[in-house]
Amino acid sequence: MGQADTIYFVRHAKAGERRLWTGDDMERPLSKRGWRQSEAIGARLAKKGATALYSSEYVRCIQTLEPLGRLIGAQVIVEPRLLENEPFEPVLDLLGEVENRAVLCSHGDIIPPTIQALQRRGMVVETPADWGKSTVWVLRRKGKRITKGKVWPAPC
Repeated sequence: MGQADTIYFVRHAKAGERRLWTGDDMERPLSKRGWRQSEAIGARLAKKGATALYSSEYVRCIQTLEPLGRLIGAQVIVEPRLLENEPFEPVLDLLGEVENRAVLCSHGDIIPPTIQALQRRGMVVETPADWGKSTVWVLRRKGKRITKGKVWPAPC
């Protein structure tokens, strides 16, 4: 079998306080710290050759990928399977469908159960789990199967 693909699975960067936000939660933007985190994530993933960008339609997820999109000349594609408060199982299919070096951005209620399901399917996790905002899971894929995963800690 050929070389493994790499998929990057990002938890959105820091957003403003949910309890203080009076508008629709889908519209809650990144905080100043979140923007710094998104810039750092973008710089690192651009150097890794990121290709396509997929995001939950929540503003904070899209904004997390926007700096990377500017660096690589790619638009953020809204992907409904990455939405908050949705089942994680469709994300497992998405991980098998996206192109090599794709970047996916989602939420804290989607990423942990997805990673745990991948472990049950045989994925080897090479680092301690970290579910914090702006962490990046680096997933290795052979065919449609995720074989290895590790997490980069949050920048900033």
